[in-house]
Amino acid sequence: MKDSLTNSLIGQKESDKTGETDTVSNDEFMRALFGKPVGEIRPMVVSFAGDPRLVKPSARDGDAWDGTSIVSSSSNNNYFSLVNFCPDEAGHWRRRKAQFTALHAIMLNDVGSKIPMERLTLTPTWLLETSPGNYQAGYSLREPLNEAPLAAKLMEAVVAANLSDPGAKDPFSQLARLPDAVNGKHEPPFRCVLERWNPEKRYSVSEIVDGLQLDMMETKPSGNARTQPPVDRGAVEDSVCIPRPDNNAIITSLRDRDLYKAPLGDGKHDITCPWEHQHTGANDCEAVYFEPDDNWPIGGFKCLHVDCAERNMRNVLEHLGVDLGAARMKPIIRVIAGDLHRIVDAAEQQLAEAGRYYQRGGLIVTVTTDPNTRDTRVQEMTQPALVRALAGAATWERYDERSKSWARIDPPARHASVLFDSMNYHHLPSLNGIARQPYLRDDGSLMEEAGYDASTGMFGVFDARDFSINDSPTEADAEAALAKLSDLLTEFSFTSESDRAAALTAILTAAIRPSLPNAPMFHMRAHIVGSGKSYLCELITAFATPKRGTPTTFPRDDEECRKLLLAELMRAPAVIEFDNLTSDLIAHKSLCTALTSEYTSGRILGVSKTATVGTRALFLSSGNNVGPVQDMTRRCITVSLSPQYEVPAAREFERPDLIREVLRDRGSYVTAALTIIRAWIVAGRPKSGCKSLAGYGVWSDLCRQPLMWLGCEDPTASVFEAIADDPDRETLSRLLEAWFSVFGKTSAMVRDAVRYADNNVELREVLDDIASERGEINRRKLGWWIRRHAGRIVDGKKIVRGSGNGSAEHWKIEVAESVIPVSSVSIDRPQKSVSDRDGYARASRGE
Repeated sequence: MKDSLTNSLIGQKESDKTGETDTVSNDEFMRALFGKPVGEIRPMVVSFAGDPRLVKPSARDGDAWDGTSIVSSSSNNNYFSLVNFCPDEAGHWRRRKAQFTALHAIMLNDVGSKIPMERLTLTPTWLLETSPGNYQAGYSLREPLNEAPLAAKLMEAVVAANLSDPGAKDPFSQLARLPDAVNGKHEPPFRCVLERWNPEKRYSVSEIVDGLQLDMMETKPSGNARTQPPVDRGAVEDSVCIPRPDNNAIITSLRDRDLYKAPLGDGKHDITCPWEHQHTGANDCEAVYFEPDDNWPIGGFKCLHVDCAERNMRNVLEHLGVDLGAARMKPIIRVIAGDLHRIVDAAEQQLAEAGRYYQRGGLIVTVTTDPNTRDTRVQEMTQPALVRALAGAATWERYDERSKSWARIDPPARHASVLFDSMNYHHLPSLNGIARQPYLRDDGSLMEEAGYDASTGMFGVFDARDFSINDSPTEADAEAALAKLSDLLTEFSFTSESDRAAALTAILTAAIRPSLPNAPMFHMRAHIVGSGKSYLCELITAFATPKRGTPTTFPRDDEECRKLLLAELMRAPAVIEFDNLTSDLIAHKSLCTALTSEYTSGRILGVSKTATVGTRALFLSSGNNVGPVQDMTRRCITVSLSPQYEVPAAREFERPDLIREVLRDRGSYVTAALTIIRAWIVAGRPKSGCKSLAGYGVWSDLCRQPLMWLGCEDPTASVFEAIADDPDRETLSRLLEAWFSVFGKTSAMVRDAVRYADNNVELREVLDDIASERGEINRRKLGWWIRRHAGRIVDGKKIVRGSGNGSAEHWKIEVAESVIPVSSVSIDRPQKSVSDRDGYARASRGE
């Protein structure tokens, strides 16, 4: 709504000249709104110079416009009344209720500043910029409103909807700005700009009420009018929300008339046509009743007999004596003044009971499938979409005083806005993510049913019939499953067996990523293009989702990374892939958080909320001769490929359609991955004595330990190699050695180190590497680098704060005791017999 309406109002000014008003004079403007004055009935005009905040025009100020000219300077503050007045007994025109004759237009103030432009859900007659970015929007009435109480009530409804300031409640004294004028509040005075002028746009009162979604019943009583509806609280327990009927009134009526035959499923029912006796030959042709849904709000009826070709559901309702409200089979929410909080709560509850709406990251969301890609994702609701959802979830009513009955209405935008902006939702279930295959619960059991699962907060979008997983798989089942997965990797040229194990671990991670609170990233690295990095990413992706992946470029900085991750994770994707990196995997703070935490937070663009979303997506990347550095080294497992070809891209594969083959039989391959994990759980979760990977305990148990249990190499070997090869670690090691050789265990300041560096080559070289600028060592930069690495143990030493005189920081070297070197990765696998190992090796080769 915002895009289309804003474009129609001011966004197309350069390309669409319709409605531009540079030549509209004040007289032309007044004649278009009021026409030629009849008799002594006149609108009022007010003009003065200076700051309008210092001049408060009274009801006695101003002149009656005679329809010919407005004598006022274009450099003045020029106003006009929205009302026609008649003169008093003395022949004077005053802006008073007693002299009111008719309201010709209404005006919304502070649009663009206090009132968002998207609130203009009805195209205005005029849009006048009265100060930078601030507008007055006017709506001309097709027929002037000559009832003063109704005019006041209309303006009260405008104010109640927060579409104007409280002073606008009194239409008799209200003034609007003329187009040829200035706003003297500014220095220099701001010249008003008539952005849009549509004099043909005129509306009835009901069109304005519906178009701006006003609530005429939520205003204060005007005169003797009774606006608060009489509520029969004895008829229903809750006057705000009447629950959905337990029984379908149409089916009940059909049964009573002996016209109901049998249910057909999916909301369809086999019935006897109510007009069977009128059919030619009195034939009982096939007739069906459809229960209400989004496409058939009151239900549907179809009889195959030619005599009923023109009959529809309304004819059925009339024949059965069932009213429209009962046919809709919806709960009823009634808009009653003073019950906004209860109405909004009831609206949320009905959304929750609809079974299609959830809360995620502080937003209301739904699960939707892209019609083009057929990819299922989470979609956050906009305010207009929320209004539509509320209309589908319940029937909304407001009491109509004239008919003395409840009238059906659209959900008021005000109530939808309050629900949209809520910080907490008490009824909507939480949506933690989407699972594209059966997944593990926290207790290790398998969830094999699609749809929403309240215990995990996951939404399954899969056909359970595609997967056949043994409840108690054995070790032999696991080894057969491992052979099936290993067969997919036979044509990939892995650098080592640990790289092959890392690829298998990535496959297991992809298969159960929705069940893991966090998981490391997997990076495919090679020395030359065409080595199969992207192809391997595609293969791994196939275990996470049946849809092809859509790789993106690696973000340049943390701000770009934060925005990308928040937008992507909000959709609950199966995979986030960074393809063809040209630089190392930089440790952006937001990416590090997403890889080690179950949730990440950030401010949502266009919404005044901070979202906290789950990070249950598989992160993949690929690149030539690039890899994780700094804090990414412990968060990323590298899979190295090294094909022994001069031009790897020219290779011919025996299975060129491997990805298509896996997707075609995806259920059996994902089943194999899940079988390995389930067999390890059933076997009692045997642990291999491998080095712990901090922060990834659950992942290590479910994706690393099962493979090592079956005899694979440790898939995390690349992590510890990357940590050992970390450039910062090497630099810190050199600094610790050089500092210790100069100062020993004595405390020293940064400036002391810089001074001694002139006589110590090793110390000078390492300080230059850390903080050299224009041939000099930047002491501030050096101090920052030392603080960042303080306490980190390298080769048995660490630098820590020491004691000393003065305010400057002192540093000293400490020798750590009982340090386990990074390179020491102890693996104590459960012993397997030689025949077992040989059997696994043969199975892996497909023998």
